[in-house]
Amino acid sequence: MSASLIYDRAPIGSIVTWSDGTPRPPERFKKKLAAWLTRNSKGRLIRKEGPRQSGNYTSPAYFTLHEADFGSGNTIVMRIHRTFGLDSDLTFKVLERPALGSIRVFDRAGSSAELVHLADNREAAAAWLKEHGYPNAVLEEVTADEVAAAHVEGRAAA
Repeated sequence: MSASLIYDRAPIGSIVTWSDGTPRPPERFKKKLAAWLTRNSKGRLIRKEGPRQSGNYTSPAYFTLHEADFGSGNTIVMRIHRTFGLDSDLTFKVLERPALGSIRVFDRAGSSAELVHLADNREAAAAWLKEHGYPNAVLEEVTADEVAAAHVEGRAAA
C-alpha cells in the first residue's frame, strides 16, 4: 500500500508497518541492522496533515507514526515519531485498526491535533487523562461507519 493510501484510508490509531522491501540483515551486522530498522518497522498512526505552502514551495501531505517510547517506569524520556510524506517510496500496510467504540485521546482540537492515547472506553480514557493531564484534550469515539469504511477500502486496496 502506498503512503497516499495510508493517508486516505487508515483511521487514526491504526498500527501501520513500513518497509523498503529489503531482507533483514543478520544481528551481527549492527550498523546495517540499525539502518535497515529505520526503513522497516511499525508504529501507531497519530496524525495526518495536509499539504503546506511556504513561498513558492508546497510540501506534500504527510502522516506521523508513533514508533516507540524510551524511559523508565512511568517516565518517558524520549518518544520516537516517524513522519512520511505522500511521496515516500516505502511500502505500508495496516496491521490493526482501532476497535469499534474505542476512544481516541487527542492533545488538542483542530487539524494539528495528535493522538496521545487510544483507550478501550470512555472511563479508561478519563482515567488516563486524570493521570497524564492534557488540559486541552479532545476525546473522539471510533465509529462503526469509520471501521466499516476502512475495512471495505482496505480489501479493495489489497
